[in-house]
Order: sequence, then structure tokens, then C-alpha cells
Amino acid sequence: MKESERTARRITSALRGLDATQKVLDKNWINEVIRSMNKRDRNRILRAALRGYIEAETLKPYQAELIKLQEHLEKTGGKVIILFDGRDASGKGGTIRRVTRYMNEKHYRVVALGKPTLEQQTELHMKRYIEQFPHAGEIVLFDRSWYNRALVEPVMGFCSPEEHREFMKKVNEYEESFVGDGKTFLLKLYFSVSKDEQARRFARRQHDPLRMWKLSEVDLQAQELWDEFTEAKLELLKKTHTALNPWHVIRADDKPRARLETIKLILREIPYKRRARSLDFAPAEDIVIPGDKEAKMMKKERRIHGEIRT
Repeated sequence: MKESERTARRITSALRGLDATQKVLDKNWINEVIRSMNKRDRNRILRAALRGYIEAETLKPYQAELIKLQEHLEKTGGKVIILFDGRDASGKGGTIRRVTRYMNEKHYRVVALGKPTLEQQTELHMKRYIEQFPHAGEIVLFDRSWYNRALVEPVMGFCSPEEHREFMKKVNEYEESFVGDGKTFLLKLYFSVSKDEQARRFARRQHDPLRMWKLSEVDLQAQELWDEFTEAKLELLKKTHTALNPWHVIRADDKPRARLETIKLILREIPYKRRARSLDFAPAEDIVIPGDKEAKMMKKERRIHGEIRT
């Protein structure tokens, strides 16, 4: 058990000894909670609270820029599609929540499609995603996209080899047509996480009642099928990273930095007016990796080490 978890249990134990009828926001109640803790626990809570505060405050200027972006799209009729794909437990959902935290909910949608119906399974794979595309002035964020057919489905056996080949053959042409109107922006993000960090996040989900719902059939096999998912990632980057619609790989072991860099990337890639000159939009090159560069690094790793560790 991590020290942070032991601290949390001690705090929970201390709270159980207090009068349950007292209000959480009552100052006297809070003071009593503080007095019930030892110095070490108080310091840990202070550090955690300060860390969370700093992370939130760091994001806010960039989140304000996202509102400017929304306003620009509304005025110009622009449309934005952002794909959040990648490893399980790589922080896609948490990043989406930070991206949309202060945005005007009338002008964005988060789309997370479930298993296709029997009828949808007989239709063109792209159809149910195209049906969710943005209207003028809208941003749509896909929490996993049509690239399930390149990543999860072939590894897990949810599609046939022929269906996978057909998808990989045609997807670049589809995407060229999506942005062909000159007003639609497509941003493709692949969230990467190390094997050890993924294992830690899965373990947390297994024991945290607030996160248990996140565990899926795919999650339970992600570690065992790590190499297969790695090969799927490499093929994805080799065949679907194009000059017109490139991939951006987000190294997401460090969640706060990954969230910040994702927002900065969105603001760099999609033009809008009144960009703040005081903010630093330069990418952190250890977090944001161009898809073609990532593919070269993966192939080099395999050549040198006999395996891909990324």
C-alpha cells in the first residue's frame, strides 16, 4: 500500500470519531479535524492541496484561451474534431474534462460511443462516427474514435483481418474529405503511458469504489496484450500519420503536464483571434511527440533492444 493511501485511511479513521451531525464547512468542525491529525498527515494534506491548486491555476489561462477559440469558431462557422485515442488508463478522460472545464457547453460535445448495435455492425464502420460530427461553430471531442478499428478491435478480435485491412486502406481518404471544406479542423491525439504506470492505474481502479466502473474487458487484458497493442500503435502511426492529418503522441505518465500540453497543442493547431501574447504556447518536446517521429523512435528501439519499450 502506498504511503498516500495509508495517510488517507488514517484521515478517514479520524473523521469517523467526529460528530456526524456537524457540517463539513463549519470552521469549528474543520479545526477539530486538523487537531485530530498528526503533523505528518497535516503536511501531506497541505502539499496535496497546494499541488492541486497550482495545477488548476496553471491551466486556467489556457482554459480561458479555449473560450476565445470557441467564440472565434462560433463567429466564423468553423468546426473542430478532436480524437482522443491511445492506451487504456492513459488519462484521456481526465484530459477531456480539463479541456472542457470552462467551455460553453452549448458549443461542444464529448462523444464516447459504446459497442455498435447489430444494425450498426452491418453498416460502414465510419457511419456512426460521422453522424456525431460537429455543426458550424462546434467542437466535438471523441473519447476513442473510429481508430478503435486500428487499435482495440484487431487486438481483441472484435473485427476480422479483412475489416481491419479495409479500414487502414481507406481511412486517410476519409479524413481528407472531412477537412476538404476548409472550415473543419481534425486533430488526432494518441495518449501513451508506460507499462508500469498503466499497471499502477489499473490497480487503483480495482480498489477504488469511485473508479471501479472504469475497468473494462479490454483493461483486464491490456497488460497481457501489451506487445500486441504496441504493434497496433506502430502500424497506426506508420500508415495514418499524414502531412494533412498528422498524429500527435502525448506522453501521459505525468498527468498534469500531459493535460497542460494537450490544451496548448489544441490552441497551437487551431487558429483563432485575440491569442494572448503573454502565454507560452511552445510545446514540451518530452511530452508532445509528432507521430512520424514516434514511429521512428519505436523502430529504432526494436532494432537496438529487440523490443519496443515505448
